Amino acid sequence: MNETLTRTLSGIVYIAILVTATLYLHSFLLLFGIFLLIAVAEFCELVHLKRFVPISLAIAIYLLCTFLPLPQNFEWLLLVFTLGISVKCIVFLFGKNQRPVNRAAKYTFLIGYIILPIVLLTKIPTIGTHYNAITVIALFILTWANDTFAFVVGKSIGKRKLLERISPKKTVEGFVGGLFFALIFAVLIAKYLIFEPVLLWIGISLLVSVFGTIGDLVESKFKRLAAVKDSGKIMPGHGGILDRLDSIIFLAPFVFLLYQILYYVS
Repeated sequence: MNETLTRTLSGIVYIAILVTATLYLHSFLLLFGIFLLIAVAEFCELVHLKRFVPISLAIAIYLLCTFLPLPQNFEWLLLVFTLGISVKCIVFLFGKNQRPVNRAAKYTFLIGYIILPIVLLTKIPTIGTHYNAITVIALFILTWANDTFAFVVGKSIGKRKLLERISPKKTVEGFVGGLFFALIFAVLIAKYLIFEPVLLWIGISLLVSVFGTIGDLVESKFKRLAAVKDSGKIMPGHGGILDRLDSIIFLAPFVFLLYQILYYVS
């Protein structure tokens, strides 16, 4: 089958499953629990970590943080820890090598870069009094818009490399193009899909473009150090689950923080 057709069909199936499952809280939690286990397994392959303990740890943390009522202070501690690892990821990205060679470093990245961001992502639509599926769907739409138009603009007119030693195909022009179209989509989402303040979603679109791009680059560095093209093969033409979620899981803690601040202010 033609590679483009395979990639298109695979993408359509992925989007259909994601959107359908996200409409209902329990199917949403189940789907992202599955995504978490696959992403953990893929990350273990990238950093050469045996799977049993990381997967067991992921299951325990996900069940504890998702299905049990947690004190608000504990959620804030999780967020602060995750944001701290996000900073560590940025340092890792721009460092010359910094391969996480020891077991402690690998587990630190595993928890703060993979597990907790997915946990926080599942909590974003439940901030407030009811489950709001549209919030997560809108986040994915913005992420897809940013990624798609960054690719299209970069391929069309991109000349200046964004971070060539990590991702040779990403360009400054592509980043600006993705940001521009993400802003347009943010306005449309705010006005016609989620009915929230336009300024809020413009702010979220900026987070998507900046931290989504960083998340993509961080995963690219892990893959480069592991000398592999994709994190996995579960999605024909797209690679692994981590390849599909790299932007949004890095973005999730920052969006969660924004919504928590707005919730408490309001």
